Amino acid sequence: MSGVRAALAKAAFFVREFSGEAAYDRYVAHARAHDPAAEVMTRRAFERARTDSREADPREGFRCC
Repeated sequence: MSGVRAALAKAAFFVREFSGEAAYDRYVAHARAHDPAAEVMTRRAFERARTDSREADPREGFRCC
């Protein structure tokens, strides 16, 4: 049973990484490591800033809709 659990954990890890879901968790960990008292963006604000940054960079391609 532990083999199935380990496989599911690995699959969940890769899905979160591939979809970008883990980016916010990495951001929070980074912000807390450098300044524990720093104001951390909400997930919604983080995703908005991330999307705006991607769409502003012409090297990232473009979004059609």
